Amino acid sequence: MEPVDDVERRISRIAALDQPLRRQLYRLLSERDGWVTRDQAAEALGVPRSVAAFHLDKLEEAGVVEVTFERTSGRTGPGAGRPSKLYRRGTVEVTASVPERRYDLAGSLLAAAIAEAERTGAPIMKCLSATAHAAGRVVGEEAAAASGPLTKRDDRRRAVLEILTRHGYEPALGKRGEIALVNCPFHRLAEEHRSLVCGMNLDFLGGLLGGMGPTGAASGRRDGGVKLDARLAPEPGYCCVRIKAA
Repeated sequence: MEPVDDVERRISRIAALDQPLRRQLYRLLSERDGWVTRDQAAEALGVPRSVAAFHLDKLEEAGVVEVTFERTSGRTGPGAGRPSKLYRRGTVEVTASVPERRYDLAGSLLAAAIAEAERTGAPIMKCLSATAHAAGRVVGEEAAAASGPLTKRDDRRRAVLEILTRHGYEPALGKRGEIALVNCPFHRLAEEHRSLVCGMNLDFLGGLLGGMGPTGAASGRRDGGVKLDARLAPEPGYCCVRIKAA
């Protein structure tokens, strides 16, 4: 996993804008086509240069603006002076939700399925199932490659819990190794289109678990390890999918 949790990073970016002057600076950078110097920002907002510089650097630290260095005097060579620090609005989209939602992932899967259906003439639901499973498998395989060889079943299961957490599911380990998912990353969509979204979710998680592999496969067990199986098991207060040892 990344050193800083994705949700915490996104929340910190939004929190950086919870200050009136920083919001004004962010709007200023959004309105300008190019790079903005500290002097230009200070003049536009009517504040001292040191104040503008301080808050611009706070926005940079949070990752919501980009910076570069260049000489603005037009001179080059010795005596041209130090390069100025310039700012512009960052291209990273800043969003956060509690509990975590992944409507961007749902939109991407649905859009890809529609495009595939138009290209091949296959039913959209069939395309969505294949698209979600393939996307989940890529996530699982990447997670397995990043974690490296895991010789113990518990370590393998822990890696599965970590990747589920990273994608907003809030997994809870229950009896006999069952994994309940406390949060549904597609909650609002699932409430409105349960069959469609829960089916997509099931296929995505099935692909993810398939990409991760059996939870004891690396240990050399003759049975190939314990396979985790995603199944629809709707229950109030939980995601519609549960993960059990098959």
